[in-house]
Amino acid sequence: MTLPAISGKQCVRVLESAGFTLLRQKGSHIVLRKSEPFHQLVVPEHKELDRGTLRAIIRQSGLSIEEFLKILSKTK
Repeated sequence: MTLPAISGKQCVRVLESAGFTLLRQKGSHIVLRKSEPFHQLVVPEHKELDRGTLRAIIRQSGLSIEEFLKILSKTK
């Protein structure tokens, strides 16, 4: 499945909609956390995320690509 070209901020918005909260930010790295089940991940605040980076973030979040894209379509 082809992933869209999205920014780091758009990715953070989708993850926040999925239950993640902003833990901290240092420079261009945004750290998000979810308690149940526990997941913590880092999203670079770039204008456009590399597709491999986006795929890794989605995998680490515990979401499927389909779930991520569904939430993305609702947040635009």
